Amino acid sequence: MTVLIDRPMWPAHGTVWSHLISDTSLDELHAFAAANEIPLRGFDLDHYDVPARLYDVLVAAGAHPVGNRELVLRLRASGLRVTKRDRATRPEHPGS
Repeated sequence: MTVLIDRPMWPAHGTVWSHLISDTSLDELHAFAAANEIPLRGFDLDHYDVPARLYDVLVAAGAHPVGNRELVLRLRASGLRVTKRDRATRPEHPGS
């Protein structure tokens, strides 16, 4: 079980953002996010968007840093990736 994070490089809302994923399960991802006080509103169907200011904190908490290409490949391989086509038919947040 591994939680992965890419480098903050995705600009929005006055900062840059990382993606936080699990290569095993969404339960693992949600548990890691909750333990690190990442709000559920940051969840986007298969990953959390996290601001650059949290990158070092999350790595120190156990998230493994990877490049963005590796992150996507691992997410696809896990079977947890939600495609653009599937996004229209899936709820944004668990329990929605």
